[in-house]
Amino acid sequence: MGYEHPKRYAESTPSRPAVIVGDTGVTLSYGDMESRSNRLANAFRSLGLGVGDHVAIVMENRTEYFEAVWAGMRAGLFVTPINWHLAPGEVEYIIRDCAASVLVTSSACAALTKGVMADVSSRIVVGGSVEGFDPYERVLEAHPPDPIEDECEGNWMFYSSGTTGRPKGIKPPSVGGALGEETSFTGLVRGLYGGDESTVYLSPAPLYHAAPSGWAGAVHRLGGTVVTLTKFDPIEFLRAIERYKVTLAQVVPTHMVQLMKLPGSERAQFDLSSLKVLVHAAAPCPPEIKRAMLEWLGPVVYEYYSGSEGVGFCAIGPEEWLAHPGSVGRSLLGPVHIVDENSNEVSTGTEGEVWFESPHRFEYHGDPEKTASSYDHRGWSTLGEIGWVDPEGYLFLTDRASNMIISGGVNIYPREVEDALIAHPAVSDVAVIGVPDAEMGESVRAVVQPSEPPADPAGLEADLIAFCRDRIAHFKCPRSVVFIDQLPRLQTGKIARRLIPAEFRSPH
Repeated sequence: MGYEHPKRYAESTPSRPAVIVGDTGVTLSYGDMESRSNRLANAFRSLGLGVGDHVAIVMENRTEYFEAVWAGMRAGLFVTPINWHLAPGEVEYIIRDCAASVLVTSSACAALTKGVMADVSSRIVVGGSVEGFDPYERVLEAHPPDPIEDECEGNWMFYSSGTTGRPKGIKPPSVGGALGEETSFTGLVRGLYGGDESTVYLSPAPLYHAAPSGWAGAVHRLGGTVVTLTKFDPIEFLRAIERYKVTLAQVVPTHMVQLMKLPGSERAQFDLSSLKVLVHAAAPCPPEIKRAMLEWLGPVVYEYYSGSEGVGFCAIGPEEWLAHPGSVGRSLLGPVHIVDENSNEVSTGTEGEVWFESPHRFEYHGDPEKTASSYDHRGWSTLGEIGWVDPEGYLFLTDRASNMIISGGVNIYPREVEDALIAHPAVSDVAVIGVPDAEMGESVRAVVQPSEPPADPAGLEADLIAFCRDRIAHFKCPRSVVFIDQLPRLQTGKIARRLIPAEFRSPH
């Protein structure tokens, strides 16, 4: 498709907004993003970073995040954004694991990185003075706004969410290609969702996650405007769509749940007519919530299913979903295979583990064993999901294999139970887990974040169990319900089951 890079629009329309922080109004133009990212790229070269080196970014959603990303991308670096919701030890682990030579952080996040002061050659801080860090603006002022002589394409090196253990770096094959060559994200945003210069893309999620960063980068390559929020708030989200005439927005299902729990009168006060596409991904969406979104917004709700590893890619549009409710779509990258515990393919409509044939291979940085376990002898790869395929090739996901509960010898998948319970008005969020049971091996427990503290916990527990039994098979329903102030859900939408406190996992 030709040359695709934000510098093209910095030359043709330098005053065009590249980034708007929607809830503060702070704006970065294409011209300023170009000159400031050039200055930082020159700084990287002066610090000794060459093609194939690594830069780590630990920063909340703000305009400087994009300057740092584009500096790394035009200098042929591996760029690793790090989840600032992690504990300091986890942040430090990723910085060391990716072997970052330079760290770019903010004054709000700098404390998370203090343990790696000796591990990186340079530490740069945005938004204030922090001891041991070079002020960002001073670094930029010390270097010219001209492009470096050896500009070439860098690449992302994202880390997995770490819902069950240490995050793993997903290393792409290479960096150093010609500047402006097409990327997988650009092809996706343009090809499936009509991204172009007129696109106004709203991403309310933290930018450290693969989809928000990857899609924002694609929008910049296509000349559109990226609107981000410092945090997700359902009213601010709707206000941003109206204020900036957003055409494309991306959310995770927890955002959709919060939007649908708003009173209809609050949702109705915003003009959302500019919105052409609302895409959701990253975690399962309860079918009742998605159907309600479609009834509210009309046929603009799209879904895709993939992983940061790039294993498989399925997509489904609104009309398709209504014809195949609950599906995540058909595979667009290669055949999908459903296999049993002996790796044999099963018949259409039969549940099993989901494997993909993919034209791309990936590796987990520094973990050849985990990389090898993600592929079978046929070269198929998996994200560890359980599901089935209908006669038309539409994939339906049941749950992750690692989440499965075995109760009395029967396999129970938490997602179905969670989808039933989230529809109860007293439930703000829910995770279903297995707890030890002397008779059954495991029993089903719902860990519920209530909409408000229950006046009668025992009564609400009984009500929720009965509510669930009215909707799905009794043997799948929780035998116990416990209440928690806040579930440990990642900002990317996934439940961090390993962080559910031990007392909620104990039989009682």
